[in-house]
Amino acid sequence: MLVLWRQTESDPARRAGFTVSRQVRGAVARNRVKRRLREAYRSTRGAAPTKVSLVIVGRPAMLTAPMATVIGEMQRAFRSIPGARST
Repeated sequence: MLVLWRQTESDPARRAGFTVSRQVRGAVARNRVKRRLREAYRSTRGAAPTKVSLVIVGRPAMLTAPMATVIGEMQRAFRSIPGARST
């Protein structure tokens, strides 16, 4: 998983976009990875700073990784982003 971010001072809300690498073959598999990433984001969005725009890129390993691993990886990525968190 790759998480790209950009601080946004004008928009107080946190925004997230999801994309999946073409290395994941087949539209069905890419859509499954996106669904898994969206679900992981729903459970970890509090760890991400406010006033940030995120782009989360799924990789082939996200298709077979356990959901707990995906969530843990996303939490680690969010904690490395500087900024104030919501409570």
